[in-house]
Amino acid sequence: MLRILLIIIGLSAFCLGGCSQGNKDVKQQSKGKMEFKKLTPEEENVIVNKGTERPYTGKYETFWEKGTYVCKRCGAPLYRSEDKFDAGCGWPSFDDEIPGAVKKQTDSDGMRTEILCARCGAHLGHVFKGEGLTAKNTRHCVNSISMDFIPAKSLAKTDTAIFAGGCFWGVEYFMKKAKGVTSTSVGYTGGHTDNPTYQQVCAGNTGHYEAIEVVFDPSKTTYEEVAKLFFEIHDPTEWNHQGPDWGEQYRSAVFYRNDEQKKVTEKLISELKARGYKVVTEVKPAKIFWKAEGYHQDYYTHKGSEPYCHGFVNRF
Repeated sequence: MLRILLIIIGLSAFCLGGCSQGNKDVKQQSKGKMEFKKLTPEEENVIVNKGTERPYTGKYETFWEKGTYVCKRCGAPLYRSEDKFDAGCGWPSFDDEIPGAVKKQTDSDGMRTEILCARCGAHLGHVFKGEGLTAKNTRHCVNSISMDFIPAKSLAKTDTAIFAGGCFWGVEYFMKKAKGVTSTSVGYTGGHTDNPTYQQVCAGNTGHYEAIEVVFDPSKTTYEEVAKLFFEIHDPTEWNHQGPDWGEQYRSAVFYRNDEQKKVTEKLISELKARGYKVVTEVKPAKIFWKAEGYHQDYYTHKGSEPYCHGFVNRF
């Protein structure tokens, strides 16, 4: 009985250590904080203190250019121009949000539903249902001052993929070298804790996966090629671990952003199973991606070393 207890304790300690085993420099780093844009007093009054700008005075109230509305404080995409409509209320109105971009909670008045940026918690306004103004029967009433706008012509022609395949340091090491990949960010997704820290995720009670957000140029590569690489730089048959790293945050998963990504992922998994691989990779709809602390980004590049639990294996 004592021997079993000691094994359990040993495994628990190993799971909590994860990527940081033997990397004391990481443990000594301070907790990272999300970087916010500096706000003017007027912006802070609405975004932080939950005030409201006067109706019919906002920059975007009668603005109809095509593009994307993003959070003024953190830059996260919130709304698409095609979902904007004229509600005649004096504030910009949208009948839908970008999936996972907006958090809803009961307002302090106990009656209305407040809407906030899901990434940074910035106050946006309120959402109303049942007014019959559009087919979606929903109106996001948003303060112009809470948003910035990116014109469609200025948006880069890129696509994004989100993967979880063990320690995100190793996955990023290979992904950022791939043809057509323009940028990568490591972080946390799939769980239930907002803006988690590395320590919280390692503790195993947030439900989050260590993941990577891969931005790529569709004119130079495809989602399928990027996904294939993902399945070849980690072991998709290992559950809750990759090599020596154990813990639920190391689960293998693909977080699809649309039906096409889901279809491609399921096709690749079927191909691997046909080749004899007992794939345990989960296929889940994308949720909010919380960018990890700064010292995790491009870890091996800054460290000057190579991954110990990831390597390329030709599986297709």
